[in-house]
Amino acid sequence: MKRKLEIFGALAVISLSITANSFAQKTKSHVKTPVAPRVTQVNEITVKPLLKPNGKPLFINFWATWCIPCREEFPDLVEIDKEYRGRIDFITITLDDPAEINRDVTKFLNEMNATMPTYLLYTPDESEVIGSISKDWQGGLPFSVLFSENGEAVLFKQGKIKLGVVKEKINSMLSASDNR
Repeated sequence: MKRKLEIFGALAVISLSITANSFAQKTKSHVKTPVAPRVTQVNEITVKPLLKPNGKPLFINFWATWCIPCREEFPDLVEIDKEYRGRIDFITITLDDPAEINRDVTKFLNEMNATMPTYLLYTPDESEVIGSISKDWQGGLPFSVLFSENGEAVLFKQGKIKLGVVKEKINSMLSASDNR
């Protein structure tokens, strides 16, 4: 009788182990691995088409991983992207060193759960790009600009954005385009 109980106990343990392993494999297959954000390197020529609206408002943020205010405002940028995705175009352009494109930049974007298109601008003379954005921008980071769908700059902000102000401008543009 004791031998039968030992065999029964062993079979029960094996059965539970197989069931648990099967469940773990099924559960594991449904867990999505986070996809690292893709960061595309651009230069003073290839960045220019990105800076023009394409039929809807365009919000652009210039930043860098080494810039403390940029890092502090990034959760607000992620919120803007989630709230207005599909209704506005939104890109971020980092001024980090190209060596960081697949290290610090993607690591930071992952930590922020950022999914907006991100570009790394590398050019020998950033002043040309800076001048093409705004004659008032002196190159300080962070820097944000909001363009209407027809390319009119409706907001320039050197320094951290005020989330409420940006949302108000975006909502105003979207409601104006809805009324047309």
